[in-house]
Amino acid sequence: MDPVTKTPAIQEVDGFFIPKMFSPDAFRDTLKYRPRDDDVFIVTYPKCGTTWVQHIVMSIFKKGEPIANFLEFQRSTPFLEMTGPKAAEFMLRPGAIKTHLPFHLQPYSPKAKFIYVARNPKDCCVSFFHHMKMFPGYEFQDGCFDDFFELFINGFVDFGDYFDHLLSWYEHRNDPNVLFITYEEIKADTEASVMKMAGFLGKEYVTMLENDPSIMKNILYYTSIEYMKKNTNKHLADFLMAPPDLLLADPNLPDGLRYFITHVKNLNVPPPKESTFIRKGIVGDWKNYLSPEQSERLAKKFKEKTKGTDIPKLWPDMFH
Repeated sequence: MDPVTKTPAIQEVDGFFIPKMFSPDAFRDTLKYRPRDDDVFIVTYPKCGTTWVQHIVMSIFKKGEPIANFLEFQRSTPFLEMTGPKAAEFMLRPGAIKTHLPFHLQPYSPKAKFIYVARNPKDCCVSFFHHMKMFPGYEFQDGCFDDFFELFINGFVDFGDYFDHLLSWYEHRNDPNVLFITYEEIKADTEASVMKMAGFLGKEYVTMLENDPSIMKNILYYTSIEYMKKNTNKHLADFLMAPPDLLLADPNLPDGLRYFITHVKNLNVPPPKESTFIRKGIVGDWKNYLSPEQSERLAKKFKEKTKGTDIPKLWPDMFH
């Protein structure tokens, strides 16, 4: 591992890395959550299309209607490691629970449903870097890509090693209650991917989309990268720039989210001038960041970790 001069603010809780701005208690409680039979989980390694798929699934549930604001988003599709499990207990249903957990830590039930989204590691690395630079809680605003690359390829980032995470869920790709899909697949044919997710969620959603084409049209519009870059980013920016005391006054605020807001408030770091949570949403942006040597190292690590599996076939043009 090459020397690193700047690292993002993360913490180790019981041997697992999570953001320093997350409550250790909320994380521990999340691991103890017992899924309900009607729970739907959207699971990814960070920056692999989580938010996009959350919006797609919620748009299916809401019959093509968009999410109104950040708090509605959190209450309809809570991020369990950040909010804590009570957010799932009080979630608006039907809803979808977000986690970034490898399979061995994931709250699991054979009756619950799990959508796992995988993304090629090169684009994931670049997107994760920008994510950490944007969020004040990471204290990484002046971090450089070369530093982050070393942390990513060696698994010293929150939610652990990319390759181990992917491998843990790939083993379960054929389980009847798991839908394994790639970011690139969704990008290549979003409409077909929406139908695949609808079929996984329940036949009634496929019937709904087939009987009313306007719902599919609305889903594709409200979950397009262009729409989300404008509206989802604004929702998050409004949340980040809202007076912390106003947010903390909400009696229904989940404990984990309260911890998050208080932590960032105490840092006394100004919020970003604009949210770039949804940044480009493209395939291949890694070419603008990875040096030839970094690209080769990441490809070598990928081949070593996935040896003996069919994972390279997920991205044949990149790792052939």
